Amino acid sequence: MYIFLIHLSVCDVVFTTNIAPEMLYHILSEVGKVSMAGCISQFYVYGSSTVAESFILTAMSYDRYLAICNPLRYTSIMEHRVCLKFVGASWLVGLLVTLSTSLMVFTNNFCGPNIIDHFICELDPLLKLSCSNTSLSETLIFILSIPIIIIPFVFIIVSYMCIFLTVLKIPFSTGRWKTFSTCSSHLTSVSTYYGTLTAIYVVPKRGRALSKALYVLYTVITPLFNPIIYSLRNQDMRKAFERLLNKKKINQS
Repeated sequence: MYIFLIHLSVCDVVFTTNIAPEMLYHILSEVGKVSMAGCISQFYVYGSSTVAESFILTAMSYDRYLAICNPLRYTSIMEHRVCLKFVGASWLVGLLVTLSTSLMVFTNNFCGPNIIDHFICELDPLLKLSCSNTSLSETLIFILSIPIIIIPFVFIIVSYMCIFLTVLKIPFSTGRWKTFSTCSSHLTSVSTYYGTLTAIYVVPKRGRALSKALYVLYTVITPLFNPIIYSLRNQDMRKAFERLLNKKKINQS
C-alpha cells in the first residue's frame, strides 16, 4: 500500500503544481497569457497525471480486495515487483493515452480567436477554439475515455461489492467494522476523485462560474485532501503526530 501511496502523492503533486502556481500568477498579475507550448505542456501533464491516478486508485482497490477477500495469498500475490508493475503500467498508460489525445487536439487548425474562458488549458475550451471539424477528435477521445475512466470505476465498484459481501460474513460487528475501516481512506479518495470528475465531465448545462469552481475543487482541494485522509488513518502517522504534540507541551511547560 505504501508503494501505491507514494505514486498517488506524486500524481497529486505533479497535478497541482502544473496548474495552481500559474493560476495564482495570472490572478495576482492580472495577465492571463500562456504560450501555445505552455498550453500543450500543461494539457499533457494534466491529462497524464489524471489517467495515472485513475489506474493507481484501481490498483489500490485490487490490493484491498486481496487483503480482505483472499488474505492467505495476499503476500504471495502482491509482491514488491507486482506493485511496481502496477504503478509503472499506470504511468505508461497515462503518458501514452494523453500523448494521443494531445496529438488529436493540437493538430487541428486554430485560426480564430485565441481566448480561453478558463484558467487551465482544458479539452473542451480548446476544441471550441478550433476552426477545424472536431467531431472525429471528440468521438475518438470519448472512445478512449471508456477504458480510462469507466472500466476502472466499474472495477472499483465490483471490488468493493466483493469486499462488502466478505465483511458481512464476519460474525462479530467489531470485526466487521475493523476490517472495513482499512478501506475507508481509499474509499474516501475514490469518492472525492470520481465525484468531482463526474460533476465536471458528465453533469450537463453548468454555468461558467460553477464549472470553474468545480475545476478548482478538482485540481487544488481534492489533492490537498488525500494526504490528510491517509495520514489520519495511518497509525504510525498518528503516533508520530501525538509524540510531536507531547514534545511541544513538554517544551512549553
